[in-house]
Amino acid sequence: MKLTADAKGTVAIAPTPFHDDGRIDERSIDRLTDFYEEVGCDGVTVLGILGEAPKLDAAEAEQVAVRFVKRAKKMQVIVGVSAPGFATMRSLAKASMDAGAAGVMIAPPPSLRTDDQIVGYYKQAAEAIGPDVPWVLQDFPLTLSVVFTPAVIRKIVTDNPNCVMLKHEDWPGLEKISTLRNFQKDGSLRPLSILCGNGGLFLDFEMERGADGAMTGYAFPELLIDVVRLSKEGKRDAAHDLFDAHLPLIRYEQQPGAGLAVRKYVLQKRGIIASSAQRKPGATITPMAKAEVDYLLSRVARVDKRANLGPQSSAAG
Repeated sequence: MKLTADAKGTVAIAPTPFHDDGRIDERSIDRLTDFYEEVGCDGVTVLGILGEAPKLDAAEAEQVAVRFVKRAKKMQVIVGVSAPGFATMRSLAKASMDAGAAGVMIAPPPSLRTDDQIVGYYKQAAEAIGPDVPWVLQDFPLTLSVVFTPAVIRKIVTDNPNCVMLKHEDWPGLEKISTLRNFQKDGSLRPLSILCGNGGLFLDFEMERGADGAMTGYAFPELLIDVVRLSKEGKRDAAHDLFDAHLPLIRYEQQPGAGLAVRKYVLQKRGIIASSAQRKPGATITPMAKAEVDYLLSRVARVDKRANLGPQSSAAG
């Protein structure tokens, strides 16, 4: 089923599992996909910024995308197709959609500076992938250095009918969500799904501002699912209490340059991926950092027993 503007819930951002020697670990891709389905994710996004997509060649990117798509049984799969050139973007989008993906995600190149450049780029990108491919607009200025005003987002969505979702990762960005929802109230913006990233760092209040859910890669997607659900049920204190218990680990995982190493370490510790390795160049997690993460896990486990991981397990074999 293709992605629509009605999309809600929790879409996990998947890391790309590698063996210690840098080879793609397909068996860990399968386990990771199964895990996201088992805990109740509505979808999964692959080859995002923390999916190490720039470290893959074109054939490998297609291999990873198709493996996730084919393995998923109940979830929608969104594929990050951001690329320096439209030929590569078009090719990966076609291969992904042909395999059964729900849609694709497009991040802006850091070279964009003016509003007209941003709007023009996305018009060309939408033309490149074709009118039948639903796509997600990724708004992540802290990493990509491209600033989208709410008016520019409205213009992009208006100009491109197949833009059905915003991945909101601005920081601070709560007022942006409110502004976009007010555009919809006054009729100047058509329906648009808004899912939020940033490691879930502001998910508690983003939901209250009108977000439809989460699209991020915290190592406990169960927490994201619960916060989204509790918020929609109007159980504000319960949502914040659970979120607050995880917040120190969320914050630790959000460190620039170190976050993916932390996330992969926890997923390995959970027995979901066989190795925490990143493809070079990439950060490694030090013994001291592992000890700090283990301490944070023990503190989260006082409130949420799902974080009580005990001795490190292994998904190898």
